[in-house]
Amino acid sequence: MSTPVLSPTTPRRSVAEELRTWPARRWWFALATALVTVVVIAVPTVLIPNPWFNRDVPMTSWAWPVLIVTSLLAGLVAATYVARKDGEDPDRGGKLGAAGAFLTFFAVGCPVCNKLVLLALGYTGALQFFGPVQPFLAAGSVLLLTAALVMRVRRERSCPVPAR
Repeated sequence: MSTPVLSPTTPRRSVAEELRTWPARRWWFALATALVTVVVIAVPTVLIPNPWFNRDVPMTSWAWPVLIVTSLLAGLVAATYVARKDGEDPDRGGKLGAAGAFLTFFAVGCPVCNKLVLLALGYTGALQFFGPVQPFLAAGSVLLLTAALVMRVRRERSCPVPAR
């Protein structure tokens, strides 16, 4: 069974219209992935207080909003890899989503608690140089995840491959 080939005259759906066609299993996967992303990033960056990690610099006012937006986007991108129906093999590939989620960790983390930044720049350098860059990392992570989502959703129906 193969997916019908789209002709050049077939109107392209918007990303929002395409998301409305998703089955419930994709939405549940997106939600679960978003929640896991929040925990995986918020615990080591101490946005969620815990006994295992500490934070020397208070969190910024934009840390939680950025984490929530990027987690939701990461969940949606991850859900594009879930087959629409049993037996379907979704295509693989794409690095933008992973890069966006990775940038979020650096964007919301404590600038002097990150050992790589501390080794590269020292304590003062981390505060003076890395701290001011973090909002740009946050914007970059949101842009990368948004681009990944748009590309994955548009590509999903634009170039169908026959099932094996």
